[in-house]
Amino acid sequence: MELVSCSLQIVEGGLVLNAGIAVSMIWSVILAILQLLISLSLATASVYLGVRLFDKSTKDIDEIKEIKKGNVAVALFLATVVISIAFVVQAGVENLTSLVSPGQSITVMMIAILLGVFQLLVGLAAAVFAINLAVAVFSMITPNLDEMKELKRGNVAVAILMAGVLLAVSFVIRSGVVGLVNAFDPVLLSSLFY
Repeated sequence: MELVSCSLQIVEGGLVLNAGIAVSMIWSVILAILQLLISLSLATASVYLGVRLFDKSTKDIDEIKEIKKGNVAVALFLATVVISIAFVVQAGVENLTSLVSPGQSITVMMIAILLGVFQLLVGLAAAVFAINLAVAVFSMITPNLDEMKELKRGNVAVAILMAGVLLAVSFVIRSGVVGLVNAFDPVLLSSLFY
């Protein structure tokens, strides 16, 4: 979208206002607010869905019930799950919000928003899968330790170790999610519609 530049002079006080620049700045602020709202929506959705999906995948423990009882180990573990999910999903959200900008056409921005939702779901699924896989691998590595039972007992040492494993896995799989995110280029896809 190109903005037409025109000048408007206000005689009193000697102020000169370029209406094109003013309109461009207003448009930039509107798009920045849109970026913020999209990011907030996707962040909220990813945390909510991630915690719900993870809670359903752990049959041996009701995390919310344990947190209500004041179980610090479970709270630490679940907080790490949230951070891990957010770290992985952030790659897709960052890509999306960068494309909602004054330099892009409305078509590109709309495709970017749709792709962003898709990327959120892919990233979320990848994060929850990876977290569950990490917990399963950790369980195989420590056959004499029932992690969920220890968490339920409030064993903070186990929670810290599991938190480290989850964070390490999220750091590694994030690059794979970034690759998936970058595989879908909204600018290229929008050219299919012209």
